Amino acid sequence: MPDLGRAFLAAVARSPAACAIVDGDRRLDYAGWLERIHRATAGLDELGLRPGDHLVTVLRNRLEAATLHWACQFAGVVITPVNWRATRGELGYVLRDADARALVYEPVSAAAAAAAAAAAAEPATGSAPRIALDGAPGATHSFEDVFESARPAAAPLAPRATPDDVSLMLYTSGTTGRGKGVPRRQRAEHAAAHSCIAHHQYAFGESTLGVMPLYHTMGVRALLVSGLLNGCFVCQPRFDAAEALALIEGEGITSLFLVPTLYHDLLGHPEFSPARVASVRRASFAGMPMTDALVRRVQEGFRPDLFVNHYGSSEVFTFTIEQQAHAKPGSAGRAGLDQEVRVVRLGSTDPEDVVAAPGEEGQIAVRLDHEEAFEGYWRRPDADAKALHDGWYFTGDTGHRDDDGDLFVTGRVDDMLVSGGENITPVEVENVLSLHPAVAEVAVAGLPDDRWGQQVAAFVVRRGAVAEGALDEHCRSSTLPAFKRPRSYMFLREIPKSPVGKILRRRLVAGEYEAEE
Repeated sequence: MPDLGRAFLAAVARSPAACAIVDGDRRLDYAGWLERIHRATAGLDELGLRPGDHLVTVLRNRLEAATLHWACQFAGVVITPVNWRATRGELGYVLRDADARALVYEPVSAAAAAAAAAAAAEPATGSAPRIALDGAPGATHSFEDVFESARPAAAPLAPRATPDDVSLMLYTSGTTGRGKGVPRRQRAEHAAAHSCIAHHQYAFGESTLGVMPLYHTMGVRALLVSGLLNGCFVCQPRFDAAEALALIEGEGITSLFLVPTLYHDLLGHPEFSPARVASVRRASFAGMPMTDALVRRVQEGFRPDLFVNHYGSSEVFTFTIEQQAHAKPGSAGRAGLDQEVRVVRLGSTDPEDVVAAPGEEGQIAVRLDHEEAFEGYWRRPDADAKALHDGWYFTGDTGHRDDDGDLFVTGRVDDMLVSGGENITPVEVENVLSLHPAVAEVAVAGLPDDRWGQQVAAFVVRRGAVAEGALDEHCRSSTLPAFKRPRSYMFLREIPKSPVGKILRRRLVAGEYEAEE
């Protein structure tokens, strides 16, 4: 399998004049983008970065971020992207943990970058160059001087990295503790891109909305797939439903790979219509389960040729695939190419201790000897000990198989409610409530209860007028067992979520939300 740099050069040779990237008024074809990547690679050299060094970026999805990602693949530098909303503490931790050799940021992240760089002033990081875009303060260098004015010493651009070199290091969200570095080699990244192409049936020349952040595995995958297939990566630095609809319509975008939250927001925008998204032939989602109601709305609103539920993670990109998500809402399908998936008994770390009965809950585990897999966390033997067992990656997700053998993901092991000694997964309750016509969004969490240990609580964003009694009657008339029915309802203005749309249940339990007035 070739390195990523050579794969990109193959795409340039195939279609040099094809549109490669769009960022507002800026458009580059593959030949023009390669020239910019060449200059950025030379800039990495001038900074003194060598293969294996970590370049930390705190950027939104823009031309410069995508260019640096590809330049690092040629140079063998480990691109280490961080959420541009990161606090000084979060960013400072990454700078120290990754032994950052340079930091790139923009005005929106300047305050955190300056404070974090000062806090991380150790021999490995204190003297690291700080490169700013758009005149952001606190820099030692400007992006334009370093990466756009550099004069490459050689032409044409040739990759110096090998498939075994580390391509990037993503940090997990860290919602329950310190973020964990996930280093991934170029061969794993290349394999994951090919897996995405095969499972989503992407074609040459696809155009995609580049809105999933490049510090997230879905955003990276969209960028790499687009590059390998001579597609067009249409940047959207920050999600806005009206702007996204305009980009889909104006650029004729053919594929979407989004978290469910963004589909929800697109469909709920007053300017949405099926005609405006008619160019989208492949709609895919990942990152979290999609409620049954939203599955139906996406199918009706977009009418895609392929509607893919891609279940995976930063650590191992593909677990399972369901290519017709609307045919069996909630199903994550079956194992992806060359992968094996098991549902292991809750509390067990033995991959052979699998549950036998359909519908029986367990923890989902996948094989680590897979070409898309990582090899272990960065400097976190504690995390390795928790997640890696006998050649298997224990995902921390709960799920079960149905009578057909299809996998259903029901939540996180840490999210499991135990009420009166019974295990309850939030997703099952959320799916039932999502089907009520007056429910726009719903999240379920366990609140402390002296008698039951935890009580099931539903947090609802209403689409129309509905009272607690009507929602309780809706649950009673469903197949939801009585012990899983919510015992309390809270009506919120919005559900608290992470930057990539995952529900933050800990904030619900802590009362950190804005209730309806």
